[in-house]
Amino acid sequence: MAKTAQQPVLVIMGVSGSGKSTVAGVVAGRLGWDLAEGDDLHPERNVAKMQAGEPLTDEDRWPWLETIADWIRQHTESGTPGVITCSALKKRYRDILRGENVVFVFLQGSKDNISGRLASRHGHFMPPALLESQFEALEEPTEDENYISLCVSATPAEEAQEIIERLNLAAATAAPDQN
Repeated sequence: MAKTAQQPVLVIMGVSGSGKSTVAGVVAGRLGWDLAEGDDLHPERNVAKMQAGEPLTDEDRWPWLETIADWIRQHTESGTPGVITCSALKKRYRDILRGENVVFVFLQGSKDNISGRLASRHGHFMPPALLESQFEALEEPTEDENYISLCVSATPAEEAQEIIERLNLAAATAAPDQN
C-alpha cells in the first residue's frame, strides 16, 4: 500500500476581524480535522488588556505563541492534521509556529472591509479600536514561508473551499481497525 502524504496543520492567520475563526471552523468541519481557537489560549491577563483597549506587547504574546506552537507540534509529530487560528502578525511570531507540515493561510482584507466586519461582530474581547494597531504590526508572509493568501471578499464557505482545493486537502480517515 502506498503511503499517503501527511496532511498539514493549517494556521489561519490575519488581523482581527478577517474571519479566522469562522473560516477555520468550516475547513475543520468539512475535513473532520482537529480545531483550536488561538484566542482561547490567551492568558487571562492578555484578554483583560485587550478588553481595556490596550494592544499586546511582544512580551505579552510570547507565552501565548508557545502554547500555540505546542499544539501545532503535538499534531505534526503525531501526523494528525489540524486547524488553529492565530493572528501571527509578525514574521518572528510565525517563526515560532512554523515547521514541517505547517501551512499558514493568510486572510487578507482592506482596513475598510475588516473594520466593517468588526463593527458587526458581537461578544468578542478584541475591540474594533485595536484594528489600527493590528494593521501597523502586520508583516505579510514572504516567499521563505509556507503560506497561501486569500482575499476575504467571498463567503466563509467559499473561502474554506478555496483553501481545501488550493492545498489539495483530504478529509481525516479513521485509524485502521486493530482487530
